[in-house]
Order: sequence, then structure tokens, then C-alpha cells
Amino acid sequence: MNEPPKRRAAFLDRDGTLITDVHYLADPESLVMMPNADLAVRALNDAGWLAIVVTNQSGIARGLVTEEQYQATAQRLREVFAARGARIDAMYHCPHHPDFTGPCECRKPGTLLFRRAAADFGIDFRRSAYIGDRLRDVQQAQTLGGVGIMVPVPSTPADELERAKREFVVADTLMEAVRAVLAG
Repeated sequence: MNEPPKRRAAFLDRDGTLITDVHYLADPESLVMMPNADLAVRALNDAGWLAIVVTNQSGIARGLVTEEQYQATAQRLREVFAARGARIDAMYHCPHHPDFTGPCECRKPGTLLFRRAAADFGIDFRRSAYIGDRLRDVQQAQTLGGVGIMVPVPSTPADELERAKREFVVADTLMEAVRAVLAG
């Protein structure tokens, strides 16, 4: 019996990629979408790609954000995108930080959350993309396969941007990154 073809996914970072990074977002009403992020996600949706958010949330380990506050902001993110015709298919988060909770395999650049998503949705990593504003958001392309695309913001460390220019794709905007993914 033939297996159904595995699906493509765009693994999207949250803070600094889909929404502005306010450092430890605890109030859902403080969520501000990055310019045209809804259009980028809708383009993925329309092309049949899964839009999956994978995010490090060390504010939980630091005691600055509760799990309930994180879940409320996650729900608000889904609602804001849905109101604009864009669908977030799933969200995975790491609540740890090695200084507070010890090492874990789910904190990016670790791959545990990506592997969970692949198991949940039947994803082919080699046909997928990893998009974010930091090196840790795109490095999975080297270990799992697929393409890594950095979308730098002012807070992106210069050394990470230089490395991304050598090892990955760099796009000026999330929409440009999505266009590159869909054209590839």
C-alpha cells in the first residue's frame, strides 16, 4: 500500500518574525503583527503549505510569563491572523531556558519540536522551510533538511546575519522569504 505524500511546512518563528518582539509577551492585547505577516501566512495557506509556529519562550522558565499567559497570547495570535484570512496550523513552544531549567531538546536550535510537528502532520523536512530572525530559527535546515531563511530585524546579531548570508538564504521581509519558498 502506498503512503500518502508527506506535506510541506513553513516553520515560522513567532517573536520578531510574525509579531514584534516585546520581550516576554504576557498580555495578549500587546500583540502587534509584523508588516504583511498575515499576507505571507495566507500565501503559504493558499499554496497548500502548513504554517507552523515554533518558538522559544524562556520567559516561562524565568517566571516572567505563565503558561496560561503564553496560551492566551497564542490564542490571540491565531485569532488576529484568522481575522485577516490567514491560518496558523499549529504552534509549538519551548518553555525552558538552560540557566533556569537545565538543558532540553526542545529549545531551538534543538529539533524536538520540529520532529513532533512532523509526526503530528506527516511533514517532509526536505521539502520544508525554516524562517526566523535569528540563526537558531533557521539552523534546522542543516540538520533536518529543507531551506533556512533568515529575515533580519534590528535586534538580529550582526555575526548571526553574516553567518546566515554564508550558509542560508537571507530575505528582507517575511513576504520575500515566503515568495522564495513558494518559487523554490
